[in-house]
Order: sequence, then C-alpha cells, then structure tokens
Amino acid sequence: MKKRLKSQFLFSNRWIDRHWIVRNMEAFQDLIVIILCLGLFAVMLVQLWGIATALTQSVDYKHVTAKILFILILVELFRLLMVYLQEHSISVGVAVEVTIVSLLREVVVHGALEISWIQAAAICCLLLILGGLLIVCAKTPHMDCISANTKVCPIKHHEDMYQESEFHSRRYSVTSDQ
Repeated sequence: MKKRLKSQFLFSNRWIDRHWIVRNMEAFQDLIVIILCLGLFAVMLVQLWGIATALTQSVDYKHVTAKILFILILVELFRLLMVYLQEHSISVGVAVEVTIVSLLREVVVHGALEISWIQAAAICCLLLILGGLLIVCAKTPHMDCISANTKVCPIKHHEDMYQESEFHSRRYSVTSDQ
C-alpha cells in the first residue's frame, strides 16, 4: 500500500486547490481587518464629537477623561490592526499596551478610592505581569527582524558588524605577519 506524503494535500488531484483557497482567505481576512479599521475610525470620530459637546456644556472631568482614555485605547487598537495588515501577525507589545491603558482607564473611571483592596491588589499584580511582558517584548526582537538582513534589525546589524570587524582584524593580522 502506498503511503501518502505529509506535504501532499488530501485532495491534490481533485477540484480543490489549497493555494487558491489560502490566497483568497487571506484576502478576505484583510478585507475584514480593513472594515474593522474603518469602524474604529468612525467610533473615534463619534467619541471626539462627544468630547467636544461635553466640553461646551457642563464639564464633568471624570467623564471627559474616561472618553479621552477610550479614544487612546481605540487608537492603540487601530495601530494593532495596522501592524496586522502590514505583517500579518499580531504585535504582542501593542496588545499589552492596549491592555495596560484599558486597565488604567477602568481605575480612573471608577476611582482608585472606590476600589476594594482585593481588586486593587489584583490590578497591581496584573499591571506587574503586563509590565514584565512589555519589557520582554521590547527586549525580544521580532522574528521577521531576525530573519531579515537589514540595518533596521539591531541584532543582525550588530552580528554583521562583529563578523566584518573580525574579518578585517584577521586580514590585517595575516598581512602584518608576512
């Protein structure tokens, strides 16, 4: 009995073409992300209009601050979607930033004095974990950066410079010995 290769698709000789399906599904995903971006942009405009009208009427600073922080969250989500459209991967660092801003918005909206000590401790622990994750994301280069051979990636650029300087030092030491 002939064994099927792992790379061979189950319907390879039939009417289903997996490359065509994957290409079209990626295009459809991009369309969904673009629609989400347009929706986020519309919500940001509505929120800005709400802030403008709130400032012309009686000023409730807690309400206006909550709306401004909500717009910042929407801007970060918009940025997350833009990174996805460019790289077709989710930026964990941006997602962590959105989570931190959302958490701080809830503290500002509800007031730090109105939160119980258990909730405050949980928020502090969550902020510490998210801060640690943000530091790890900042220190760890993106996989595209590592695989690329550009000066934009600091790791590859430093490795290339180290190899080049090592090559020159060997070349000059060989010529000086002769």
